[in-house]
Amino acid sequence: MSSPQFVAVLGRGLVAPETPVVRADDRGVLHGDGLFETMHVRAGQPWLRDLHLARLARSADLVDLPLAPLPDLAGLLDLVCAAWPADLEGALRLVCTRGPEHGGPPTAFATLSGIGAAAVRARRTGISVATLPLGVAASARAAAPWLLAGVKSTSYGVSQATRRWAVANGVDDVLWTSTEGFALEGPAASLVWLDGATLCTVPAAATGILPGVTAGWLLARAGELGWAADERMVTPAGLHSTGGVWFTSSVRGLAEVRTLDGVPLPPSPHTAAIRELLGFA
Repeated sequence: MSSPQFVAVLGRGLVAPETPVVRADDRGVLHGDGLFETMHVRAGQPWLRDLHLARLARSADLVDLPLAPLPDLAGLLDLVCAAWPADLEGALRLVCTRGPEHGGPPTAFATLSGIGAAAVRARRTGISVATLPLGVAASARAAAPWLLAGVKSTSYGVSQATRRWAVANGVDDVLWTSTEGFALEGPAASLVWLDGATLCTVPAAATGILPGVTAGWLLARAGELGWAADERMVTPAGLHSTGGVWFTSSVRGLAEVRTLDGVPLPPSPHTAAIRELLGFA
């Protein structure tokens, strides 16, 4: 993403992008004690806004983090999008933290910036992916809420370290795997694949992965492409014999996996139709 062009703070309204919006003792800064959602802005509006806010609310319940009322957060998003050009894609991030370490109101702010060239390129040309072990069994996190199962937390160090590993090792992205060898998710993406006439993703409730908003919306409309939808476990080896493998995420949209652990995957004839259904150029 490029540098933020618009910033809005709950209770303060729009501020200049260079304005400090978080206190030095904010728990989100000191402890990663916060949540965030990222949305794709199209036609001047955040796509799937209500679904993202609903996921934010679920995450807040799981970690007992106080949130401003959802209508107030929706208004904050509308405010930061109000002056955004309708013909320009945007990446909208909403951040909510527990607030100052020694007491005080929770923090909430939103930033809006342009889409980076890498995200657009991934949609058009696909991505190379390597598998990396996450170090947990597929079912471990679902039974351990302290591992932040299904929570989009600002404690993002593991994801960032994984992305740095990808850059250093010449791949575009990473697919995390469980100790049993099952595919889970990317550091910032959901895994989707076509098994015969069934569009699949990994079950979030059973594995503790983040329930992807874009992936969920896509599977709910798989029938429009003539497919059934299902949540299944799969191994990386099993992905080589499918009708297509994709990473989905809010801003990048749909990125076809073209190589997995250095082995080419055949181009899927379905990528263009899925991208059109999702509304990504």
